[in-house]
Amino acid sequence: MRQSIIVTSIVTTTVVTTAVAACTKEAPKAADTTPAATAPAPTAAALAPGEARLAVDGGSIWYRVVGSGTATPAILLHGGPGYASFYMRSLEALGADRPVVRYDQLGAGKSDRITDTAMFNIAHFVRELDSLRSRLGYDKVHLVGHSWGTILGIEYYRAHPEHVASLTLMSPALDIPTWERNAKRLVKTLPDSSQKAIATREAEKKFDAPDYQAALGEFYGRYVWRRPVQAELDSTLANVNEAIYNYMQGPSEFTITGTLKTYDSTPLLKTVKVPVLFTVGEFDEADPPTVKRQAAMTPGARVAVIPNAAHLVQWDNPDETNRVLRDFLKSVDAAKPKP
Repeated sequence: MRQSIIVTSIVTTTVVTTAVAACTKEAPKAADTTPAATAPAPTAAALAPGEARLAVDGGSIWYRVVGSGTATPAILLHGGPGYASFYMRSLEALGADRPVVRYDQLGAGKSDRITDTAMFNIAHFVRELDSLRSRLGYDKVHLVGHSWGTILGIEYYRAHPEHVASLTLMSPALDIPTWERNAKRLVKTLPDSSQKAIATREAEKKFDAPDYQAALGEFYGRYVWRRPVQAELDSTLANVNEAIYNYMQGPSEFTITGTLKTYDSTPLLKTVKVPVLFTVGEFDEADPPTVKRQAAMTPGARVAVIPNAAHLVQWDNPDETNRVLRDFLKSVDAAKPKP
């Protein structure tokens, strides 16, 4: 990935983040949402074929259903939190075999914006996902989560195992203390000038300083995306809800100050009874050795390292990513007991 493209795209945003971070320990339960806490989605464009909106607690979410196949449906869970699903469009190719649902979580993308921090918690997003599954009339679904979406996936399984056919955990962020340690280790691989800018500006809490933003661009270009789809990158950055990301994650991938600081769902992995696929990019900030260890904690789990890819494998190596996911989902469907 050319660094100039990354830095140019990133510096235009207030804070530099991507759809990569994970979730949080539970925030307080949502109170009744006041009108001031919800704003309409940033664009009011007419819905295209396959698109719809669903009223959920706190607003309405946008979703899209593609695919003509008849196999068990798959729901895509994007990263962030606070980012949109746009960067996961390449996974809609899985629709050759099954319905594929792509949606923007409340507060992100084409869904309504929210500012009430009482809704910035796992339980809210789990309820939202269950409302979508129920609306679509799906009894069982494959959950395909990326980054923060892996936490949403595992937490949905914890709450509703009866509705989950399989879990695909792409570049998982299931253990945030370990995530932060790995990210800080990767910072030490950056040029000295970038390391100095990060240390200085974080001490000063000047996260919008140009040299800090440029250093983040260096980090992102190595470990988050190497070959971004520029139109999707621009759309993703233009529609981020920074309030959610900052509240739950923090100012960057390697300085975690949000409510997710101590999140760790790895003890749950040994109890998972559905098929699980872990994927990770060769150069992923999620860290291949860490992901392999998490796969080893999960009974019968498979793991695939996507070559020549960083965190956003959907951009860096979409063909191999889709091949691995398609083969896994088809194998799970084939193993289902016949009625």
